Amino acid sequence: MTTLGPAIAAPGGRPATAAPSPAAARSVVDVLQPLHTLEGEGFPVRRPFPTPQIPQLDPFLMVDQVGPVDLGPGEPKGAPDHPHRGFETIAYVLEGDIEYADSTGSRGVVPPGAVQWLTAGAGVVHSAQPTDAFRARGGLQHNLQIWVNLPAALKGLRPRTQNATAEQIPVVRKPDGSWFKVIAGTAHGATGPFETQVPVTVVHASVAPGESAELPAPAGRNAAVYVLSGSGGVGSAEVTDGELAVLADDGDTVTLTGGPIGADFLFLSGEPIGEPVVRSGPFVMNTAEEIEQAFDDYAADRLGRYED
Repeated sequence: MTTLGPAIAAPGGRPATAAPSPAAARSVVDVLQPLHTLEGEGFPVRRPFPTPQIPQLDPFLMVDQVGPVDLGPGEPKGAPDHPHRGFETIAYVLEGDIEYADSTGSRGVVPPGAVQWLTAGAGVVHSAQPTDAFRARGGLQHNLQIWVNLPAALKGLRPRTQNATAEQIPVVRKPDGSWFKVIAGTAHGATGPFETQVPVTVVHASVAPGESAELPAPAGRNAAVYVLSGSGGVGSAEVTDGELAVLADDGDTVTLTGGPIGADFLFLSGEPIGEPVVRSGPFVMNTAEEIEQAFDDYAADRLGRYED
């Protein structure tokens, strides 16, 4: 099993203790296959983690890729009302849309290219559904759901929603046709628009066929690269559609290479929290007792009911 607690293990299971040289490229610990499952109203997702091989990538808890799938009228599905507590969710829409509403009164639509960042904190009940128009007409559905853990000191935060349109999220374009959409953190001189509770970098990178590019992966952070589509390379490892390349903590950059048709990558880097993680369905806390309390609060309709 890949070690993914406070820091990624170096190849052979030994922690990388020596300080990396400037601009040293990280190596790949392992290349893992995704899990396939159903979520919400029964829509299929491809999940690089959590799986038995990689229960988390501290502070990241989960990545789900929905689609891309071309759906007929009436076929788009979503996730009806469900609770969250103790972490953050990132909804990134590539095609189609998501209409959201929650128990704090926040509501809106996430169109193609946009991102909703929900800090569930102390607890919220929310839904994420296709708009009536998209459900009626059908079309291409493709989005990502990413969960980010919160440290114990921040799990009691009041829920908060941040939104950014496609125009508000910086995209760095290269002469070779490659581009880098910086959702969170900083890369290629651009910084994402979201206020994050823990230091993370989230980048959608599209690397042109035969071209290479680097992204920052500071020492001490956990990092991985998920292949959204196409094929190519992560460091010296060959990767293809759906695979997750887990990086060793032996450098401060990662090199991405586009294969014959290029590749789209999801790059994740985060400062590990290093606390116990107890999770059950929609709740992520530090102890079993806190999980039990979360279920009790949900049953009593206390999640997301806050007075100003």
